[in-house]
Amino acid sequence: MDTTQHPKREYLAAAGALHSRPEVVRAELFLHQRFFDPLDKVQVKYEMLRAHLVDGQSVVTVAAAFGVSRETFYQALRSFEERGMAGLRDDKPGRRHRLKLTEDDIAWIHQLARQRPDLSGQAIANQLAHDRGVEVQRRTIERLLASGAKKARADPGRSPVIQRPGSHPNVEQSRIS
Repeated sequence: MDTTQHPKREYLAAAGALHSRPEVVRAELFLHQRFFDPLDKVQVKYEMLRAHLVDGQSVVTVAAAFGVSRETFYQALRSFEERGMAGLRDDKPGRRHRLKLTEDDIAWIHQLARQRPDLSGQAIANQLAHDRGVEVQRRTIERLLASGAKKARADPGRSPVIQRPGSHPNVEQSRIS
């Protein structure tokens, strides 16, 4: 099959579903029926899993017919079990872009960290979600506060960084007001 002029190619690429090596797919369905498109990576993975789970073909047979390793088969199976059809895409789960906290959110976080130096990054994240409706991971808070520590070292006019007991020395936990 000539894949260079395939009408779905651009759409599949944009959707993250373009199979980079459709020629390795040797399953009968994809060789003899036009409905089954070896360019569609999600369809290929789905049919691979179906051949094993529904038709009862062995993992070795299925992996060979669909041009993947056994490890790739098991990764696809695990991802499908965890995320359904979305798990068959190659993208990673989670947010696709960085969450941008507003300047007000950042100021609120720094103020809370100054007022309550006993709070952990997780506690600050929980409070942010409760008070402002903004959900972020604990590490987002820790990185934000750590970036403030770097700025404080670069600017001697800023207040010194204090460290909470048991915290990592490279992660700022709060500031003296």
